[in-house]
Amino acid sequence: MQNKYIVYIFISRKDSKLYVGCTSSLWKRLQRHLDGEVPVTKEKRPLDFLYYKVAEGKAEAFQKERNYKSVWTAHFKKIRLLHNP
Repeated sequence: MQNKYIVYIFISRKDSKLYVGCTSSLWKRLQRHLDGEVPVTKEKRPLDFLYYKVAEGKAEAFQKERNYKSVWTAHFKKIRLLHNP
């Protein structure tokens, strides 16, 4: 039996950017983000928790994480190009 992994999304109240990650322990990871122990979000606090999705294993979780990041990246690039020609 595989361990459950969780894909999560935070949004920064400072710059409204989304942060996507995955973990096997959501509450510990959330606390690390909120305590400023994660370099990528340390200067972006405060963070709001937006979403999570349980995956059936590490490989599935990392695939979902990559998918979320690539879909949003493409979407936001398109919006920026349309509004800032």
